[in-house]
Amino acid sequence: MKTVSEKIREDLLEMQDLPFRDFQAKLMPNAEKKRVIGVRTPDIRKYAGKAAKDPDIGDFLNDLPHYYFEENNVHAFVIEKIKDYETCMKEVENFLPYIDNWATCDMFSPKVFGKHKKELLEAVRRWIASGKTYTVRYGIGMLMRFFLDEDFQPEYLDIVAGVRSEEYYVNMMIAWYFATALRLRFPISRNSIWITGPITRLSRKLAKAAGSIKSRKNISGL
Repeated sequence: MKTVSEKIREDLLEMQDLPFRDFQAKLMPNAEKKRVIGVRTPDIRKYAGKAAKDPDIGDFLNDLPHYYFEENNVHAFVIEKIKDYETCMKEVENFLPYIDNWATCDMFSPKVFGKHKKELLEAVRRWIASGKTYTVRYGIGMLMRFFLDEDFQPEYLDIVAGVRSEEYYVNMMIAWYFATALRLRFPISRNSIWITGPITRLSRKLAKAAGSIKSRKNISGL
């Protein structure tokens, strides 16, 4: 009898679209092409929604590391379906060390996080301080998704500004964060003739982050 992991892999391979695989692999220059099947994200989400209902899906979540990019994405989307915060966070923590590309990192954002921002912020701080490329990127991504609304605090800018990394995909996320923060929290009219101190500092941080990656030729994960 097939295990849940074997069944999921078999199903994903049956959905393979080779031209799409070739296109997708080009967007992830640091990923091995042989580990990309070529399944469109909406199809993976739909599949993960069904897989999440399997009573044995926990076996798949514990079967790490996965080999294929799409297996990781099924894993991420199954985690999104978990409604209990503590259970969800446990699965996220278990999965983060195995994320090895910007796409999987940026794809999943559990809805339950939005209902537990105080606890999430503690995890975000820990992830950003981890020094691990995609864990740092994920932490900044969660800070951008959940803390640029009415819960925004200026100190969050300093958390991101304090990140020091030579990793392209970390620096791209830093630039993305500051660009989004500038747009959402400090909108500037075209007719403005003055800029406040906080906006000036934020703009400088964005310019610094962008400058650190300007000469890179990698394809952006934005």
